[in-house]
Amino acid sequence: MQKLPREFYDRDTILVARELLGKFLVNKTGGVERIGKIVEVEAYLGEHDLAAHSSKGKTERTKIMFGPPGYAYVYLIYGIYNCMNVVTEREGHASAVLLRAIEPVKNLEGRTCGPGLLCRALNIDKRLNGHDLLSDDFFLAESEVENFSIVKGPRIGVEYAKHWAKRHLRFYIKGNPFVSRPQ
Repeated sequence: MQKLPREFYDRDTILVARELLGKFLVNKTGGVERIGKIVEVEAYLGEHDLAAHSSKGKTERTKIMFGPPGYAYVYLIYGIYNCMNVVTEREGHASAVLLRAIEPVKNLEGRTCGPGLLCRALNIDKRLNGHDLLSDDFFLAESEVENFSIVKGPRIGVEYAKHWAKRHLRFYIKGNPFVSRPQ
């Protein structure tokens, strides 16, 4: 599998989010190779985006979001679920793409439609926070070329973010049965 290069991540976050659809997420940590195809994502656009964790500034939790691009930002929500973001754009910009759902490809059990379920199925937890996605054990890779339509809509669970809650920054593959919440 050909890993995505650093330059892939060092671009506009919305463009990266859309182009992550159909790519493979590979986790070889723990002695088992797990692979899923990314089918749903959300873009978080930096400190000015009120839905982004980075909107509160640089903290111990969010420092990974501030760059450099091509690293995993993994955090715990509700004290239960891990969520994984891919850091994008130049260092200091604090943007990332949340991986919301994957289609199982290899060695995945359980549901994968939702960011917490995705992380559980792929064995992603806080130990992978700050992990370089150009490593040999945890990375994103090119997939076969396929044609699909992309649906865009508002992100899920960010009603608190005022006008940012209505922005169409969620993208998914139309008709894919593993999308968490089709519109």
